[in-house]
Amino acid sequence: QLENREQKKLTKTHCSALAYMLQMSEKVIDELDLKKYNASGDGRRRLLPAVRNCLKARLSCCGLSESHCKVISSALMANPSHLRELDLSGNDYLLDSGVQLLTVGLQSSTCRLEILSLKNCSLSEGCCGPLASALLSASCCLKELDLSNNNYIQDSGVKQLSVGLESPHCRLETLRLSCCRLTESCCSCLASSIEANPSHVRVLDLSNNKLKDLGVNLLVAALRRPQCKLKTWRLNRCGLTENCCASLASLLKCETSSLSELELSDNDLQDPGVNLLCEGLESPHCGLETLRLRGCWLSESCCAPLASALRSSSSRLKELDLSENGLQDTGVKLLSGGLESSCCRLDTLRLVCCQVTDEGCVPLASALKSNAILRELDLSKNNIQEQGAKLLTDVQESRHELDPLSVEGRLLRLIT
Repeated sequence: QLENREQKKLTKTHCSALAYMLQMSEKVIDELDLKKYNASGDGRRRLLPAVRNCLKARLSCCGLSESHCKVISSALMANPSHLRELDLSGNDYLLDSGVQLLTVGLQSSTCRLEILSLKNCSLSEGCCGPLASALLSASCCLKELDLSNNNYIQDSGVKQLSVGLESPHCRLETLRLSCCRLTESCCSCLASSIEANPSHVRVLDLSNNKLKDLGVNLLVAALRRPQCKLKTWRLNRCGLTENCCASLASLLKCETSSLSELELSDNDLQDPGVNLLCEGLESPHCGLETLRLRGCWLSESCCAPLASALRSSSSRLKELDLSENGLQDTGVKLLSGGLESSCCRLDTLRLVCCQVTDEGCVPLASALKSNAILRELDLSKNNIQEQGAKLLTDVQESRHELDPLSVEGRLLRLIT
């Protein structure tokens, strides 16, 4: 019984029999998650042939190797092929040769796979050529590709991958390359691929790579093209400084920009960098809804420009994360001036570990009284005592939309 798979441990023989049964079932399985089966590693791997008859296959951290990729590739080439989503993350033994086998299936005319995760699989640049070939194929349906946490892909791998990204046949909308040891050297190739095929990529994650200002500036030039549809750009921990912020602001000001989420946390932007970004935020063309600036070495000096952006009639910002910056009470007071504006659309504000005390709670409480839109305020890891907590609790009593305030020692968090 499938319902008892977690309670009773399955033998290898049971797993083989179950795999056969699932393959022969007239009903296509919605999801096959090997981790949910109470069996040994070898037993779980014997369930692998069942991927031929499922829509989603969760195969992460299952000790899969190159030989198992043959089974999966065969499923992708089946007629009909049902698989739409495949998660192979955390399998260290796939090797580049295993991915090459998968790409044979990806190029099959019957393959309908749309989402592929190869995160943390110890892959190198050697897998990128075959992946590029798959993206070049007119029959490839892939919309999302995750290659994050593969340290040996590096710039040379991305340069190979860019050949596929440039193809008019490429349908990729989401590309994740976080923590792949990339530098600014790969950005010109990425920029060229975006310029050649600007209308597809919606999500680009380049976080945890040493792209630096030069790399970002190269990419911004491509992203400003009228046909570009990028909505989410993650650049946290990329070695950035204020020297990339002018070009980022120009992107926000761009009349045709579709960017709605920008992640810049853990970069050395400092106040001058944020001041430049705010020029973009106040543009009537800016459609940014989420901005994350966690751990960017900011002080209270950045809060007046941010408040001005929040007061702007054209502001669409809904989520702002300023956590782990030394804003202090002075900065929070300045920020509160923007929060209480009738133009402010912010519904989530994170001020974790910002050196806020009871004094900062006074302007915040006042702003909350006049701002009915804010739904989430995170003030955890600040030095807020009973008096400050009471101020916000009093606001809670007049704001029925908000859930009760949770005060644990010095931690205060307000969440709907």
